[in-house]
Amino acid sequence: MSLITQKNNRRGGGNKGGARRHQNNTLYAHPLPLVLDQPPPTWSTHILGLFGLAGTRVLNPHCEGVFDPATRSVWVLNAKDLAILWTRGFFGKGDLSRSEPSWRTRQISAKRAAAGHYMTAEEVREKRRAERTQFKRDRAAAMAQAAAEAEAAFAAGCEVQHTTVIPSGATWKPQQPLADAPPPAPAPEEDDDRAFEAEVPALEHLQLTLQEAFFLMWTLDCLTVLDPATSAPMSLRDVWTAFRSVQCAPQIPIPGTLELDLYAGRFDNPFLVHYAAYHYYRSLGWVIKGGIKFCVDLLLYKRGPVFHHAEFAVVVLPVYEDPADQESSPFDLANASPFSWTWLSTVNRVNSQVQKTLILTYVTIPARSRMSPDLLSSPACLTHYSVREVVLRRFIPARMRD
Repeated sequence: MSLITQKNNRRGGGNKGGARRHQNNTLYAHPLPLVLDQPPPTWSTHILGLFGLAGTRVLNPHCEGVFDPATRSVWVLNAKDLAILWTRGFFGKGDLSRSEPSWRTRQISAKRAAAGHYMTAEEVREKRRAERTQFKRDRAAAMAQAAAEAEAAFAAGCEVQHTTVIPSGATWKPQQPLADAPPPAPAPEEDDDRAFEAEVPALEHLQLTLQEAFFLMWTLDCLTVLDPATSAPMSLRDVWTAFRSVQCAPQIPIPGTLELDLYAGRFDNPFLVHYAAYHYYRSLGWVIKGGIKFCVDLLLYKRGPVFHHAEFAVVVLPVYEDPADQESSPFDLANASPFSWTWLSTVNRVNSQVQKTLILTYVTIPARSRMSPDLLSSPACLTHYSVREVVLRRFIPARMRD
């Protein structure tokens, strides 16, 4: 038995935590929506394997999403596609939830709790508090009784016999129902569960960022983006043009073609800059989520939010290869100008307090003088972007001494 298992058993939560980890490992076993189907081992597959001909097939889910220019995102409306994209790579977020699309599950749980079929989180908390209070009382009474027996034995000149057992947190159990604890909930019936599920409609949708949607469509070919006006599938070129054009909100009142010429041929489009950073980390196997909560652009997870907290926080810093492009740029890119040490220290301190390592990711934007504007007509222009990273760690003497 490992030390971790022994520690969990002493706390009394090892079995529950192990079951939850096993459930998460089974539910989120696939890191990407594409699944490799391995045929059962037979003589034919063994012979084919000797010649390098494996019978493995790639199962493509072919999900669908609707492009929404107003929110600059892609909405996945189908419940099956929603579950696939979240459980296989943690793509997107629920529009009615903080991250995981669990609104319907939470509503069904609330209805079951209201019907008294099981305890709510607040009732579980009160039960634990009552048990903890009763445990402290029983332990104090046992210690007082043991002390009294020791004093009586010492006064009589006899050897102290420890007959009173002092309870410990790992072995103590309430002997009778607690007065402050809520009554036990009756077991739910299958008909009631079906009724609760029928009462709550599936209203939540999955919201994908433009970077996530284009990665799923271009790199994995497992997402079809629909036009919001005609509901017809959009081609890769149409999606590429639409995602770049949605960032070109008019900033000056120039009507006609002059307004289009202002944004045409620009390699510093915000979608291109941030997708270069997203594609770089996602292709290396990291799970990427938004990091606005911690004053950064991206958060990097090893496996996903349900397994561990994000270990790295990424700030995307655009760097112009030609300074003249920055002067003539119609885009106001964040962090394109030199930042102050006060800003850097603030962001680094915020992420150090939550045990995240800050990474400054520099995305170099190619110069327009050496690039042809025709390259922007396809994703092939992304090969001209370069990504460099600098890792910052705040020195904390009390934590890093060992």
